[in-house]
Amino acid sequence: MEQLLQQIAQYRQEIESTVANGAESMEAYRIRFLGTKGIVKSLFSEMRHVPADLKKEFGQVLNEFKQLAETKYENWKQTAALSEESGSEKPDWTLPGQPVAVGTRHPISLVKNQIVHIFGRLGFSVAEGPEIEDDWHNFTALNLPENHPARDMQDTFYIHQNPDWLLRTHTSSVQARVMETQKPPIRIICPGRVYRNETISARAHCFFHQTEGLYVDENVSFADLKQTLYFFVQEMFGQEVKIRFRPSYFPFTEPSAEMDITCRICNGTGCNVCKHTGWVEILGSGMVHPNMLENFGIDSNKYTGFAFGMGVERICQLKYRINDLRLYSQNDVRFLKQFTGAR
Repeated sequence: MEQLLQQIAQYRQEIESTVANGAESMEAYRIRFLGTKGIVKSLFSEMRHVPADLKKEFGQVLNEFKQLAETKYENWKQTAALSEESGSEKPDWTLPGQPVAVGTRHPISLVKNQIVHIFGRLGFSVAEGPEIEDDWHNFTALNLPENHPARDMQDTFYIHQNPDWLLRTHTSSVQARVMETQKPPIRIICPGRVYRNETISARAHCFFHQTEGLYVDENVSFADLKQTLYFFVQEMFGQEVKIRFRPSYFPFTEPSAEMDITCRICNGTGCNVCKHTGWVEILGSGMVHPNMLENFGIDSNKYTGFAFGMGVERICQLKYRINDLRLYSQNDVRFLKQFTGAR
């Protein structure tokens, strides 16, 4: 695949440097790149030789290359057509073409992909679930029975026609669905969008993104949890970042802890983001509550596990020093252009 990518890069350079100086050169370009036996079709035929786990990545590169080749040809045709309509002489094909804006992934997607990649190196596979969820998987199965006070911590969007259904408030519901159908060992990461009925501000939004992890097996300890999260933070923010754990409470874990890192906005000196403490909470974690295991028929005397959850927007905020959550969803090109080339 590496050889194919290098070949595509060479073809891209050829396309970008090609200048049409008449109808004959335009037709020659079309035949070479876009014809039935052209370069684009021959490259697509190579898809059958690409390993299954790389097909998505290679397909994206091919589609971008095809779009570049077609756009170049269409721009030439439009220029020639406008020239004929205006009654002018032959167009000056030596003039520079119109630059093509370079696209990029959204910063949330960049950070989410990096999170998944880091945990993937530790053996975590990706699990996904529905955004419209039922009460059992979102609350009750996670040790949040009806009238549990912790439910008040999450302002929920319920479906009007059937209040037993709701927009999921966390991706923990994916963990519930996995434990419902899969027996230990379980090692998953659950990225996705979640919804809460909150006032939109620089620090909160009615929808945001979470990534949660779950590891269930024999002899899983809190030390395993800490080392896993230490590895993640150092890979995401660098080896120099300082880390601390604080006792906390979550209905589905016991014991529970929140994890703080030194504020990346002010480097620990104190600012509005860290409330002048120098520390920012980035995730919640803990050992999976035995009740939660038993809800899915997993023997809590034999198996233990840990879980953790983080807001992707918060990680992105600290990584790229973004001070307003609303920027993520406003589609302001001035903001998004800053991430061209970011990884």
